[in-house]
Amino acid sequence: MVTASTDETGNRFELLVQSVTDYAIYMLDPTGVIVSWNAGARRFKGYEADEIIGQHFSRFYTPEDLARGIPAIALHAAEHDGRFEAEGWRVRKDGGQFWASVVIDPIRAPDGRLLGFAKVTRDLTERRAAQDALRASEERFRLLVQSVTDYAIYMLDPVGTVTSWNMGAERFKGYKAEEILGQNFSRFYSEEDRLAGLPSRALHTAQTVGRFEAEGWRIRKDGTRFWANVVIDPIRTPDGTLLGFAKITRDLTERRDAQRALDEARDAIVQTQKMDAIGKLTGGVAHDFNNLLAVIVGSLDLARQRLTTGGDIARYLDNAMTAAERGATLTQRMLAFARKQELKLQSVDCVLLVQGMAELFRTTLGAAVAIEMRFPPALGAAHADPSQLELALLNLAVNARDAMPEGGRIIVDAARTTVAPDERPDLGAGDYIRLSVIDEGEGMDAATLERAREPFFTTKGVGKGTGLGLSMVHGFAQQCGGSLTIASEPGVGTSVSLWLPMAQADAEAQHIAMVVEELHDPNMPLVILAVDDDDLVLTNTAGMLEDLGHTVFQASSGADALRVLAGGSVDLVVTDHAMPGMTGAQLADAIEQMQPGLPVVIITGFAELPPHATHRLRLDKPFRQAELARTVATAMRTALASAIVAREPDPPRTDC
Repeated sequence: MVTASTDETGNRFELLVQSVTDYAIYMLDPTGVIVSWNAGARRFKGYEADEIIGQHFSRFYTPEDLARGIPAIALHAAEHDGRFEAEGWRVRKDGGQFWASVVIDPIRAPDGRLLGFAKVTRDLTERRAAQDALRASEERFRLLVQSVTDYAIYMLDPVGTVTSWNMGAERFKGYKAEEILGQNFSRFYSEEDRLAGLPSRALHTAQTVGRFEAEGWRIRKDGTRFWANVVIDPIRTPDGTLLGFAKITRDLTERRDAQRALDEARDAIVQTQKMDAIGKLTGGVAHDFNNLLAVIVGSLDLARQRLTTGGDIARYLDNAMTAAERGATLTQRMLAFARKQELKLQSVDCVLLVQGMAELFRTTLGAAVAIEMRFPPALGAAHADPSQLELALLNLAVNARDAMPEGGRIIVDAARTTVAPDERPDLGAGDYIRLSVIDEGEGMDAATLERAREPFFTTKGVGKGTGLGLSMVHGFAQQCGGSLTIASEPGVGTSVSLWLPMAQADAEAQHIAMVVEELHDPNMPLVILAVDDDDLVLTNTAGMLEDLGHTVFQASSGADALRVLAGGSVDLVVTDHAMPGMTGAQLADAIEQMQPGLPVVIITGFAELPPHATHRLRLDKPFRQAELARTVATAMRTALASAIVAREPDPPRTDC
């Protein structure tokens, strides 16, 4: 075995110490005089060995430490305590300072005699600078968080205990830091939220999802509530361990109250606008109906006076009837504008319909206006109400005539067109018939065009129009599933187009209609039950039916009607809708249960029937005897068609 000599071992240790550059390692004699110097000491402190050996180590200390006797204290502590360790500022040869970690150990002979000291110094200036920067950053962040007053920013531990508290939290919630630190954050929630487990769910969501955000009521120290926006984020170590949560709360009570006030103000404005619109609407209706009632009342008053003297009253009766018909037309226009009229949608040949209106156009529009019709050879049928379509076209033609005071040409144009999906916001995809009424009149500017569809808006003089024409046509088109478009240019003219969906052909329905026409006898007298709670209306309706040759039973309520039906057989029931106790629609449902297939006609002055009753035949008030007769015939044809479809072995009265 080969062993190194003591001199060789000492040389190795000296080489080792001299090679270290990250630590200043040198020896002191018992009085503190430097007796050795390594490369690390030379790098940190700037002295060469021959410059510093033999000097007292106290020259590395600052004047402040020298004044306090730190070098002597360090040696005394190392000698008596066995070790001295500290950090502090030290001075280089050039006067610069560095932050040093210092360890001084005593060196003793085997007999315990003090030989000197081993001093190890490490330069920690960069680490201290980093720590100082970190502390400064943390302090700035702490001051930032603590200074925020518009947000409550505080920390929670993993179970929800409050571990920090800023000024905003104190301002919102009313607790001082010493009152709330160590308490669970659930005390800020209402009793009902705590019972519902909302605080724990919030922490669970933040931990599992990575964030929790909500708004709700929170409780202050004094028990009052405030509306808060709350955000909770988890705080984790780099390895993912949950340290706690950061919770930010904002008081939104004022904003919520302001938003509610704004919403209430907006609702009030909307309500005011609605009332203003209703006021204009009712004002216009009242004006027009008062004019019509003046004609009716005046004509009937004159007729009664002439009747007592035996004079001719036909002219006054005609005036009263004309005014009443105008009132009915105005009501229909109002319902059309409101999109509430009951339409009888069916397949309509627009070419035949317009051609059939030729004479009506000539008599209505006068000789100063020429009508030109432009139709393609094969147009197809539209899905619409033919009578309402006639009224709409007549309205458009009258508007076109009024736009040409000196006369001119009106073109009624028709075309078939296809609308692609999302092509137009007012129409769905599909095939349409476009009917256009074109004039060469004054045209409209942009402001007038914008208001053209408004109810009671008119550019005509007083007494020359109600202003409901375009509104009615617009509502009619939309009820049919179509639209209305207007193009106009001042001095050039106006084109108003009705877009109506095309009808789908139904060969089976056409066949059934032919069979019904063969079997139905419109002149066959019927047994009819008339029902109305108003004696005057009931008497009038029964009188019209009896005058048509039918046998009529009368009932003043739904219950009376059911008793009549239980005691005898009738072919048709004609009932008013608005009756106390049991409406006409409810009566029709009861009759369907008692006598399935018995046709029922509902007479109504309302805009709409209940949704389940819209399939029943209806007659709108006011009506004339001819309209009542057509409705009765239609009801019987419909009942016959239903019997044919059901293939009943004994259909009801096929000769009627």
